[in-house]
Amino acid sequence: MVSVNKQSGDRGIETIRHSASHIMAEAVLSLFPEAKFGIGPAIENGFYYDFELPRSLTTDDLPAITDKMNEIISRDLPFSREEVNKAKAQQVFASQPYKLELINEIEDDIVSLYRQGEFTDLCRGPHIISTGEIKALKLLSIAGAYWRGDEHNPMLQRIYGIAFETKEALDEYLKKLDEAARRDHRKLGKELDLFSIHEESGPGLVCWHPHGATIRRIIEDFWKDEHIKRGYDILYTPHIAKLGLWKTSGHWEFYRDNMYSPMEIDEEEYVIKPMNCVYHILIYKTKLRSYRELPLRWAELGTVYRYERSGVLHGLSRVRGFTQDDAHIFCRFEQLEDEVVDVLDLALFMVDTFGFDKYEILLSTRPEKYAGTIDMWQKATETLSKALERNKCSYEIDPGEGVFYGPKIDIKFEDAIGRSWQGPTIQVDFNLPQRFDVTYIGEDGKEQPVAMVHRTVLGSMERFLASLIEHYGGAFPVWLSPVQVAIIPVADRHLDFAYRLESELKKDNIRIEVDCQQGTVNNKIRQAQNRKIPYMLIVGDKEMASGNVSVRLRSGKQKNDLPFSVFREAIGKAIMDKTKELEL
Repeated sequence: MVSVNKQSGDRGIETIRHSASHIMAEAVLSLFPEAKFGIGPAIENGFYYDFELPRSLTTDDLPAITDKMNEIISRDLPFSREEVNKAKAQQVFASQPYKLELINEIEDDIVSLYRQGEFTDLCRGPHIISTGEIKALKLLSIAGAYWRGDEHNPMLQRIYGIAFETKEALDEYLKKLDEAARRDHRKLGKELDLFSIHEESGPGLVCWHPHGATIRRIIEDFWKDEHIKRGYDILYTPHIAKLGLWKTSGHWEFYRDNMYSPMEIDEEEYVIKPMNCVYHILIYKTKLRSYRELPLRWAELGTVYRYERSGVLHGLSRVRGFTQDDAHIFCRFEQLEDEVVDVLDLALFMVDTFGFDKYEILLSTRPEKYAGTIDMWQKATETLSKALERNKCSYEIDPGEGVFYGPKIDIKFEDAIGRSWQGPTIQVDFNLPQRFDVTYIGEDGKEQPVAMVHRTVLGSMERFLASLIEHYGGAFPVWLSPVQVAIIPVADRHLDFAYRLESELKKDNIRIEVDCQQGTVNNKIRQAQNRKIPYMLIVGDKEMASGNVSVRLRSGKQKNDLPFSVFREAIGKAIMDKTKELEL
């Protein structure tokens, strides 16, 4: 049966982009008749299609593919849907091994195909009515991608593209892409000397340079102080544990693909930890706990290691070793709501302090496979919902996206150019307390099950630093800047005065550098601006005579003949207030 696409009334952006991927596939086939096709979905930021081709593509090939796509679009070819049995579909795609693999996995005997012109693809749809409805598109990049994401499968070539309903929307998106490239934390990390990742040591393993380590230390110290203020105790736990521990926890059963292979020590198998939670449970179980002790709030900046395929590693945002700002709360079930309210308050305080004033909150509910009873899930989900309402938080339900051991709250914050980053998460856990028999002695003298909460308020330090770098474009607020002040002497005779100013500011714990290198003042100012240093003090004969300073902001604004005491007070206040904008 063949029909014109009746589902095309849904001309949402996802439908447009999925249709564009089919048009791209037809264009590639016209240029490379030997092409073998993988899949071509719409994705959050556009679309892609995977191909096996007779040669490697380069960005120089994209204009020719784009021209072919525009030719197909100009012909305004209708998209038509056809339902055939699997045998017929196998005939249609006899020369396409990847399509045959997909067809063989379809349970129903009837499959759907979509045609535009002479091109046919295996697809569920929907699509737009005709190719002419595509008004604005651009091909962006080429990357390698293993078939079905498995490194044991062939490497295909993936072409990424974007499509919009109007040219204006496309132009706006391309501007955002340029801005995103300017803010890329991998690029800025190198330019600002923050971190590096080395092939010699292995991909996905981060080395923090002095400036990056300074920012991280400031964040960690702030994190610890805020937790201690709110009744948390700080823990430290080992990096490895016996394999049996991970079998008891269920990680070896449910999470094994993300864990590294065991190592043998003294004829025992050990595994490097992917999580911190099991050690916190072991600490809890070192003695009998009374209801009078609860809640216990334990936090750890714990480094964990998880296997990620090399193809998905991405700077700081996707790594194999990372430090999680982890915490676990052990409480009575009647305390759970109050504890979640307090965690939400801390999480939103953190998000706001670091300058993310836009965010969305999701409440993720029970998935198909889950631990615990439906009654437990319902009560826990209601508890999270009530906590959100008590904090006057607007939120959306994310059906079925809870983790197998309990419902969760996710907070995703938006950066300066509108991109979403995974931030705080709050999870109720039914699984581990049951597996490890985590209990307390209640008022009645009997053992009672503990309510356990996993939570992070930043995520991982690596991913959070990536978001900060890109949010601020490397121009951090003064309290986070690794170097807060650069003193630039006009000539060597001004160095002693510069060092005296440095000594005074260091008394206030200001992070400061004196530029004693040879070179012009303008060149030194330019270098300091490129390093995103918030304040530059230019000192020459006039400043030495008066004791005042000329202050230049990294934005280019300048204030001359400012009393040093006024500057000293202003920068101290900016640091204390965690000011986001620089003013004098």
